[in-house]
Amino acid sequence: MAKILWADDEIDMLKAHIIFLEGKGNQVITVKSGNEALEKAAEEDFDIIFLDENMPGLTGLETLERMKVSKKNTPIVMITKSEEESIMEEAIGGRIADYLIKPVNPNQILLAIKKNLEGKRLVNEKTNSNYQQEFRQIAMDMQDRLDEDGWIDIYDKLVYWELELDKSKDPGMQEILKMQKSEANSQFCKFVEKNYFDWVSYGDGPLMSHTVLQKEVFPKITSKPSFLVVIDNLRLDQWKLLSNILQDKFKIEREDSFYAILPTATQYARNALFAGLMPSEIAKKFPGKWKNDEDEGGKNMFEEDFLAANLKSAGFKGKFSYNKITNLNAGKKLVENFNNLLNNEFNAVVYNFVDMLSHARTDMEVIRELADDDAAYRSLTVSWFEHSPLYDLFKLMAKNGCDVIVTTDHGTIKCDEPSKIVGDKNTTTNLRYKQGRNLDYKEKDVFAVRNPADAYLPKSNLSSSYVFAKEAKFFVYPNNYNHYMNYYKNTFQHGGISLEEMIVPIAFLKAK
Repeated sequence: MAKILWADDEIDMLKAHIIFLEGKGNQVITVKSGNEALEKAAEEDFDIIFLDENMPGLTGLETLERMKVSKKNTPIVMITKSEEESIMEEAIGGRIADYLIKPVNPNQILLAIKKNLEGKRLVNEKTNSNYQQEFRQIAMDMQDRLDEDGWIDIYDKLVYWELELDKSKDPGMQEILKMQKSEANSQFCKFVEKNYFDWVSYGDGPLMSHTVLQKEVFPKITSKPSFLVVIDNLRLDQWKLLSNILQDKFKIEREDSFYAILPTATQYARNALFAGLMPSEIAKKFPGKWKNDEDEGGKNMFEEDFLAANLKSAGFKGKFSYNKITNLNAGKKLVENFNNLLNNEFNAVVYNFVDMLSHARTDMEVIRELADDDAAYRSLTVSWFEHSPLYDLFKLMAKNGCDVIVTTDHGTIKCDEPSKIVGDKNTTTNLRYKQGRNLDYKEKDVFAVRNPADAYLPKSNLSSSYVFAKEAKFFVYPNNYNHYMNYYKNTFQHGGISLEEMIVPIAFLKAK
C-alpha cells in the first residue's frame, strides 16, 4: 500500500487515524514540524505527504514551498483548521494535490490517498466497465432500424467512448471499440446506400451540406456581428477536443451534426455548403464557375460568389465578408484586421489547416510519425489550434461579444484496406471516390452511382459514373498495386462513405 509522511505538531492526538491507516496496510511516518518533514522527505521517498498548515516554526505553506522544489511529483495534501479563502488560494497556487479542513476523520484521509494514488486506476476501471455496458446497448441499437438521427446518436456515443478510452490507454478496450466502430461503419454504409437518393431528391432527408446554411445559419444572423467559421476537414472527435478549449471563452449553446453530401470532398461538399445547392444545380445556375474534377485550376475559387447569391436568396441585405485562410500569414493578417470585420453583420471564415494536415500526413514522413493513429491525429490538431491565429481569432470574437457558428464541410477517415479499381486515363485520382467511364470495381466495396443525375452530380460526358468507397477502404489501381497500397495505407482520406466523413459537427457559441 502507500508509504505516507504526516507532519503535524499535534500528531500524538491523531493516533487513532494512524492506527486506522496502518490497519489498511499503509506505512505511516510521523513528524512534528516543517523542518523535520523536509529532513525526512530528503532522506526517503514517500507516496503521499500530509502537511498541517498551522505548525510552529515553518508553517505548512512554507514547508510546501520548499518541498515542491525536490518533490515535484509527490502529491501533498494540506490540512488546516482555517477556512480563510486566502490560505486556500495560496495552498492551491502552491500546487497541492488536495485540501482538507480539520477536524478530519480517518475515512477522509483514506479517500485522499485513494484519490491521489489510485484515482487514475479507479477511473480507468470505471470507464472500462461503463463502456462494456454501453457496448451491449450500442450493439443492440445497431440491430434496430435506425433513422438519420439514430445514426448521429450512435456516432456521438462512439466518439464519446473513443475520447474516454484515450485517457485509460487500455489497448484491449480500445481494440474492442475499434471493432465496434468498424461494424457501425459497415451498417451505416448500407443505410446511406439505401436512402441517399431519396434524401437529395425529395428534400425530406436529414440536414445536409446544401441545406445547413438556410436552415441553421442564416436565421441566426442579427444586427450585431456574427461569424461562421468553417474548419475544413474537421471531424466530430476533433471538434469535441477543440470545444473543451473554447469553453473558457464561450458558452456552447448547442452542438449538433449534419450529413455531408457525396463525394465528401472539398470541391463538392464545401461548394454545396456555401451555394445552398447540390453540385449539378451549381453547375447549371453558375455556368463557368463550377469546375469538374478534370478541369484545370482551383475547384473552390467562387465560394464567395456562391455565398453572396445564397444570402441574397435568403433576403439578407446587410454587409458580409468572406475570408479563406490557407497559410499562417493569411491567418495572422486576418487577426490584425479583425476590427474591420466588426463592421459586418455576417462574416464567413474558411480555415484550411486540418485539411492540409490530412494531406501532409500522406505526403510527409514526419507527419506520419507524429500522427500514426486517430488519437495522435486528434492530439496534433489540438496542439496546432492552441498556437494558431485561429485561436487568436476566437479570443477576439469572444472579447467583442460575437456569436459564432463553427462547422465543417466533411470529415476524414484513416484508410486501412485497399480495393482494386480499373478506369481509363481520365478517371479522377481521389482515393475515396472515382468519377469516370467504364469503371471496373468490387461491387461490395462501393456505392455506385451509375446515373450521376440521381445524386445531383455533374458528369463530364454521357457515360460518366461515380463510385464511393465504403468504410475504411481506399482505391488502388492494379498497376504498381503493392507500392501504392503500402504508400497510402493508414493515411487519412476523404471522399467516400463513413461515419467519420459524413456525420459532421455544427456548434453554436455565444461569448461569455
